[in-house]
Amino acid sequence: MSAPVFSNHGCRLNAYETEAMKDLARAAGLTDAVVVNTCAVTAEAVRKAKKDIRRLAREHPDAPLIVTGCAAQTDPQAFAAMPEVTRVIGNAEKMDPATWAALTPDLIGATERVQVDDIMSVRETAGHLIDGFGTRSRAYVQVQNGCDHRCTFCIIPYGRGNSRSVPAGVVVDQIKRLVQAGYNEVVLTGVDLTSWGADLPGGPRLGDLVMRILRLVPDLPRLRISSIDSIEADDALMQAIATEPRLMPHLHLSLQHGDDLILKRMKRRHLRDDAIRFCDQARALRPDITFGADIIAGFPTESEAAFENSLRLVQDCGLTWLHVFPYSARAGTPAARMPAVDGATIKARAARLRAAGDAAVTRHLGAQIGQTRKVLLEHPRMGRTEHFAEVTFDSDHPEGRIIDATIRDHTATQLLA
Repeated sequence: MSAPVFSNHGCRLNAYETEAMKDLARAAGLTDAVVVNTCAVTAEAVRKAKKDIRRLAREHPDAPLIVTGCAAQTDPQAFAAMPEVTRVIGNAEKMDPATWAALTPDLIGATERVQVDDIMSVRETAGHLIDGFGTRSRAYVQVQNGCDHRCTFCIIPYGRGNSRSVPAGVVVDQIKRLVQAGYNEVVLTGVDLTSWGADLPGGPRLGDLVMRILRLVPDLPRLRISSIDSIEADDALMQAIATEPRLMPHLHLSLQHGDDLILKRMKRRHLRDDAIRFCDQARALRPDITFGADIIAGFPTESEAAFENSLRLVQDCGLTWLHVFPYSARAGTPAARMPAVDGATIKARAARLRAAGDAAVTRHLGAQIGQTRKVLLEHPRMGRTEHFAEVTFDSDHPEGRIIDATIRDHTATQLLA
């Protein structure tokens, strides 16, 4: 092994930070090491991370193994107790160049095995500039980290800390550099993206940032925003949806459930009708917009009637791309102390939600046949439409380019052009 081996688990922000850590490790001259960036969103995510650690230790028996990420932040001792693990690094420390500079061969296994500080004490987040994830077409820019909300099922604030924003000027400068480097699409990422700006002077909102980017970076062809909390969507963001064709017509919504009582027990800040109203409003402003959503199946106390409300949300909101999470109790969260739903019932409800999502995808893909879409090429024979549908081609096209493509057919998951 000459370069570190990185293994990423979890969300887009984690993937972004894994790319940033590769740059930090390279700058520090770190060579022989294995780095696992963990996720803590479910108990299953933690189990998979531990399984991956054991696999990588077998494949690289002589390399020091470093564990970081949200699961390492929330339960560092559990990873420090694994014989395969050399060092545990917290979420704030993993983005600090000094951390990587100190990981020399003679220090990497030194006495300070756990390097995890209080994430709640972190007040700023750095704007790390990275290339795309293995592609020269799309780049990700972290504009926010952490979360001030305390949903009863969620451990993530304890892994990420409180919300903090990257200043707008830093974000715009990064995007200008990415456009100059040839990127045709930029995705704004964060843990709680719609809270961007609350900690900055004047309290700007996410919509202000979006409008500023589009105004100050006129050569950026496509801007995309990742998961948002629809109840926090501001007027400027709605204006951008209505008036800015360079803002992609695809929003992923943190909905979590479709029943009011369950939403209250989750300590969410919206009700069912709020979600439907937002989707109706956004669709009125941008008729071709598509929505994805996170939905949890089998939250504690979820009755069959409550679950049916979630299932109907797919149709009532016109959702297309579903991320379905079978509920997984996280120690230390209030929901873990609530009456649990039977595991087999959770699994069956998750399957029904996924089936509804699959049917929604089929309807969306079918409606694209005969349409001409602008496709950003991620690979010579694969790209994505403005609505984030995957498109495959039977001949090569220049990677990174945006081309007009006529949709001729579709499979269960892809458009054919």
